[in-house]
Amino acid sequence: MVLTLQQQLAAAIAAVLKAKYDLEGVNIPIETPPDLRFGEAATPVAFELARKLRKAPKVIAQEIVTGLGQVPGFAGFEVAGAGYINARLDRGAAAQLVVNPAPRPSSTEHSLVEHTSINPNKAAHIGHLRNAILGDTFVRLLRAAGQKVDVQNYIDNTGVQVADVVVGFLHLEGKSLAQIRELIAECELRARSEGQVAAIDYHCWDLYARTSQWYGEGTDAEKAAKKQLRLDTLHLIEHGGNETAEVAELISTAVLKRHLVTMERLGIEYDFLPRESEILHLKFWEAAFELLKKTGVLYFEQQGKNKGCWVMTRPGAETTEGETNEDAKVIVRSNGTVTYVGKDIAYHLWKFGLLGRDFGYKPFHQYPNHMCWISTEAGEEKHPHFGGATAIYNVIDSRQSDPQANVIQALRGMGHTDQADRYTHFSYEMVALTPRCAVELGYEVSEEDLARPYIEVSGRKGFGVKADDLMDKLIAATRAEVESRQTARTEAERQKIAEQIAIGALRYFMLKVTRNSVIAFDFKDALSFEGETGPYIQYAVVRIRNIFRKGGVNPQAVLAEFAGLAELGTNLSGEANDDIWSLWLRAGRGSLVLDQCIKTSEPAQLAKHAFQLAQEFNNFYHKHHILTEEDPARKTFLLATAAVALRELVEALSWLGIESPEAM
Repeated sequence: MVLTLQQQLAAAIAAVLKAKYDLEGVNIPIETPPDLRFGEAATPVAFELARKLRKAPKVIAQEIVTGLGQVPGFAGFEVAGAGYINARLDRGAAAQLVVNPAPRPSSTEHSLVEHTSINPNKAAHIGHLRNAILGDTFVRLLRAAGQKVDVQNYIDNTGVQVADVVVGFLHLEGKSLAQIRELIAECELRARSEGQVAAIDYHCWDLYARTSQWYGEGTDAEKAAKKQLRLDTLHLIEHGGNETAEVAELISTAVLKRHLVTMERLGIEYDFLPRESEILHLKFWEAAFELLKKTGVLYFEQQGKNKGCWVMTRPGAETTEGETNEDAKVIVRSNGTVTYVGKDIAYHLWKFGLLGRDFGYKPFHQYPNHMCWISTEAGEEKHPHFGGATAIYNVIDSRQSDPQANVIQALRGMGHTDQADRYTHFSYEMVALTPRCAVELGYEVSEEDLARPYIEVSGRKGFGVKADDLMDKLIAATRAEVESRQTARTEAERQKIAEQIAIGALRYFMLKVTRNSVIAFDFKDALSFEGETGPYIQYAVVRIRNIFRKGGVNPQAVLAEFAGLAELGTNLSGEANDDIWSLWLRAGRGSLVLDQCIKTSEPAQLAKHAFQLAQEFNNFYHKHHILTEEDPARKTFLLATAAVALRELVEALSWLGIESPEAM
């Protein structure tokens, strides 16, 4: 509703500017005043036009207001301060738009969102969850806006982390390929009866930490030999066609399967799993290399520290002829190996449909409503089309800002300016633990760490929270609360409610903080039914549903009846009803918040909106006695207010990937 009326106001002002000043293409910002006394919308456009029109902003504002006259959906306009234009809505007309919102225009955008991208060498941990939850929520937002979205999870199955686990299996544990295959099968069998703790990704978690420690043990000569073993293993995996590569394939695939199961517990699904092994073996880099040389993005360095390398000049670091650019980015080393950035450039050319090559595809994981495909060298003849997107969003932590910037630079250098402009590094900061949370998890915490606001996790050191352990602990804690409140429900019903609350709490905790802020996770804070938490919003939904259950009425039927009333604004007019009107306004902002989240790549705005809507409903609930209201028209109005809040809360939660339980 708010978005529609803001668009109408901006269009009306634009028409006045054209008619009176012959101005077109003027940016007309529409703001929300801090207090209803100043109306429901405002614009400072007069200030922006003052220099161009050589008039005082207040004069321009008055001329615009005079030219506006009557605008559908608005009760009137006034000039405030030195030149602000405040707008007051026709509350009855606005309420109609809240009850019957205008459909969103269709979108031709084809977005590709890459998220999660966990190295397939061990169990997923709490830090990975922030990435996956951010990415999945943004996918939901884009789809809510009508976009076609492909969800990809990049699998680095040839990297050093996988090599470390392979070294652990082959050299620390002394296992053969057959024994590793047998262990994976045994772990899968045990996991079905004993839970995730018996799965292969948990075994690899411990092995990875032990291998990392093992590298640093022994004499200098022994450490050097281990370092060489690591490099040799990595090269064998990258090359393929040998037993070491087969071990890596076996382990990485088994761990990947567990990752998908873990993420599915959070409602997170993928469409395609591109693997680094295919980028290497299908010669993606070779194709990209030729394009980069042809367009002059890369040049061969003849001198200096980068002699013998193919390098790319960074912006602002250009040199004159004959000089050596020591700050150039190395893309191909002097020994012929390609850097991570080089492979990433090739991958992103494919994402935009600019590479001229494609993966092979085969089915990998069946979700309830669709198949997830994985890359291969020679796959199925019939498969969905992936790649060729018009916009790309990469959910990658902030420490990867430089490599991401290098890919964008390469696209620009090759002449793909539009694609570079539509490439978004969806960055975020790390997830840590509060000292209290670390103690609750059984870690030994020093006095120094106890005094810190948070403690960083480290998968290499084995210090952290496995994603499944975290979810299990949250569900167990929630289950105890549900058991005491829902004694009449079945075992299955209580378990489902506990899972809905726990997963909702986890997702909301990861989303309520802006992406550029560190998250310090804490069980108590996440699970609280009070304050800015997922359970608080879910409880507001349950409370509203209980109202309709006790009243024996249907929310949709109430809205249909309310929409048919002649005077919709009667119960919303006047200062006495400002609290209720504020709730209606909040409920009508969903589409506006959706667009703001997409524009800024910031889901935290939606989390805040959902919390504020729940807050305003709870204040309304405590002030107005809905079911005992004696005036039938007033009762219908109060029920309609609850129905609007319910509809918008459920939708906002669904965009956040949070279920709305029937009871709590």
